Amino acid sequence: MTENRNFKRRVRARAAKTGESYTTALMHLRQASAEDLVAQPRLLRLAVAQSGYFDDPRDAAALHHAGEGIRHLMREAHRAGARVLHFPEGATCFPNKRIMSTIGPREIGPSDWRRFEWTVLRKELDAIRTLARDLGLWTVLGSVHKLTEPHRPHNSLYVISDKGAVATRYDERMLSNTKVSFMYTPGTIPLTFEVDGVRFGCALGIECHFPEIFGEYEQLNVDCVLFSTSGGALANDIAFAAEVQGHASINRYWASFAVLAQPGLTAPSGIVSPDGQWAVRCSGDGPSIVVADIGRDPVDPARPWRRSARGGIYDPHIVSDDPRSSSRDMF
Repeated sequence: MTENRNFKRRVRARAAKTGESYTTALMHLRQASAEDLVAQPRLLRLAVAQSGYFDDPRDAAALHHAGEGIRHLMREAHRAGARVLHFPEGATCFPNKRIMSTIGPREIGPSDWRRFEWTVLRKELDAIRTLARDLGLWTVLGSVHKLTEPHRPHNSLYVISDKGAVATRYDERMLSNTKVSFMYTPGTIPLTFEVDGVRFGCALGIECHFPEIFGEYEQLNVDCVLFSTSGGALANDIAFAAEVQGHASINRYWASFAVLAQPGLTAPSGIVSPDGQWAVRCSGDGPSIVVADIGRDPVDPARPWRRSARGGIYDPHIVSDDPRSSSRDMF
């Protein structure tokens, strides 16, 4: 009621100042308010996690410990005011290909998914969903998703809503050779979801190597891509992080880079702004979070211009020169 009275007072003040009728002043102020609303960027506080590394799905105690670590970071994100928390690939467990191999561990062969403590995983996921509801925190979480036998599982990202429900799920599409040969069933479609008017896309694993994945999300009008990975295979591998910076800059959207905590093996988790620069990064090698306020700037001309540039605007300006012209005319 107070806000309504203040608005009416502004209408009367404008009418007195300009000599307009009350109705005309009301029309102008309503139009101005609508334009101001449109021009305001949609902002949301995003947290990205660097969570613990666990690779043995046979170890029930380790799965429980991973779940406890995830919930600890969820509480930290809530205290930091985050609306969405983004976790790495395999945050619940990143199954080791040698542990899972039927002919391992010295050789890599088809994975034996009967070795996975699925009941323990389900209990931990239920506890995570309950906490997401209690905190009112959207949680994007890397986990293995079991399919009916004899199908291999998906390598997935669960999108858990602030109501504690699995709102949707992204399944890694561009699997590595080992993953597709011995471990997982590939996904088939991109995924977008919205929170408070901010649209997210998801990518996973090694998909940072495939620019078409990130270009597709630009066409799907996302404001931020959440990329979850276990990290590179080489010591001090910064390639994945650098590629995510490039995709953010090329497509002019935010990108979140979530990686498992493996000291000395990969770049830390962080959030990249649409200009390709790191807005925030985790500082240490262990589990932690950082937060940034993200959203699309409605007055940024770069993204609309790049869409126009890809749409054939140069065609009317292209000319054909006579290839038989004298070589001296080339300089």
